Amino acid sequence: MNIFITGATGFIGSNLCRHLLKKGYNVHIGLRKKSDLSNIEDIKNDIQIYYYTNSIFDLASFFTKANIKGVFHLASCFIAEHKTDEVEKLIDSNVLFGTFLLEAMRVAGVKNLINTGTSWQHYDKEPYNPVCLYAATKEAFDAIVKYYTECEELSCITLKLFDSYSENDTRPKLINVLNQFAVEGKVLDMSEGEQEINLLHVNDICCGYENAYVLLLKNQNNSLNEQYALAAKEIVTLKKLIEFFNRIAPKKITVNWGLKPYRKREVMKLWS
Repeated sequence: MNIFITGATGFIGSNLCRHLLKKGYNVHIGLRKKSDLSNIEDIKNDIQIYYYTNSIFDLASFFTKANIKGVFHLASCFIAEHKTDEVEKLIDSNVLFGTFLLEAMRVAGVKNLINTGTSWQHYDKEPYNPVCLYAATKEAFDAIVKYYTECEELSCITLKLFDSYSENDTRPKLINVLNQFAVEGKVLDMSEGEQEINLLHVNDICCGYENAYVLLLKNQNNSLNEQYALAAKEIVTLKKLIEFFNRIAPKKITVNWGLKPYRKREVMKLWS
């Protein structure tokens, strides 16, 4: 029941901490010294915090002392359309740090990893076609995970996520933007709105992470490297979603459709 979570101060990570605490897990998290703790302020006294150093052996020592049995890896840097000076940040966060984590697990003998991928690794529904550099770094890390599962007896389940939402979401994501514009009476300029969206509530995402971990524990005699899409059953277009929003929201939102171009490599049809 001793688990370690990266990315615990993010939206999904903080909700996963709460979910696993309620299920009786002993939750340990890794943070940088300057991390913003606002998303976990209510639970920070219920979890054990490890502050990262630049030492793999220091992290491995922590894993051993805390008797960590599994790692949930949610930390990442998401940039939909990167600038040249952001390349290093993407590689450091999504490839280098993950490899640092894997090597610490190897040294400490921690065998179970729940990794986080993205549906954006599958542009045009292909087995691999990255929407952006962010998605390419996720695929690069998958290749490194394969080394550790094939050669170092690590077991990994990667959950590939789509879009998420919840009542406590403070991110500037679609649902919050719609709420803000509706309340303020602003007009929202949009594309034609034919791109598909798959929205999954964060509670369901947390259940998915826990179920994946239970699956790993049930297969302790086998080294696994499996990938699953963690998705809602219903897919809608952006236009249909906003029509639904206007049917149930106290204040309707006015949209100017077609005033914005689609983003470069816009995902029109979701991978399944």
